[in-house]
Amino acid sequence: MFDYLGDRSLLFYGLLFILIVGILQGLGIGGLYFLKRSGEYRANRALGFLLITFALTLLHNVLVITDFFDHKPSWKFLPIYFTLSFPTLVFLHVKLSLYPAYKMQWSDAKHFLLPLSQVTYFLILFFSSTEYKSSIDRGFYNPFFGAFEQLLYIIFFFAYLYFSKKYIDRRKSAGKLSSGQSKRVFYLEKLIQIFLVLFAIHTLFILVDFFSYEFLGVNLRRLKIYAGLGILSFAALVFWAGLYGFQTLIWGRKLFK
Repeated sequence: MFDYLGDRSLLFYGLLFILIVGILQGLGIGGLYFLKRSGEYRANRALGFLLITFALTLLHNVLVITDFFDHKPSWKFLPIYFTLSFPTLVFLHVKLSLYPAYKMQWSDAKHFLLPLSQVTYFLILFFSSTEYKSSIDRGFYNPFFGAFEQLLYIIFFFAYLYFSKKYIDRRKSAGKLSSGQSKRVFYLEKLIQIFLVLFAIHTLFILVDFFSYEFLGVNLRRLKIYAGLGILSFAALVFWAGLYGFQTLIWGRKLFK
């Protein structure tokens, strides 16, 4: 997939170092959110899961660029790829932070259909025979690991960022916010605004790569600079989520009183 990095150049090791830092940050801070006592516990867990799934998906990318799956085909489809979980987890963190009294309804199950389906798909293939799963790759119409999955990923991430922003605007317009509530709304608004900018950049790399390959026959992943920046555009999402999580974890108890 990322054969442009196969020469193990200085660029490769520099990129690898940055990605590993992102993985450790996501796993470390995400794990701490399961121990956090202050704040809405469901919102904390949503953010914790978001950071961990971000980190594990980044780990998937590291295993791809290091050719791990090529050398260890029995590990192919290791269930650490969660692109369709990100939108739901961002949305749940925002909604439950703003409305901690909200009770989950059966209608909310729709938010989990794609994430659970993607996880199930990877689990089934991971425990399939090595011969069988070695014959399967990213299919164009595959909704869990292919071009269509990337389309769903882009559409739903932007949609859930939009819905999250609507909830924030609604909470702001309701008025009667305490100092702590106002600060929480401010932090959530910045979380979504910066996610929107970073994800727009990430989306641009995905779309340019797709259209250049499908319609022009040009594989931009063979260009080291472009491909390196492309994977860093995803890592930027992980780092921003980690930075947000670190801030609210360290001084959230006092800040949001």
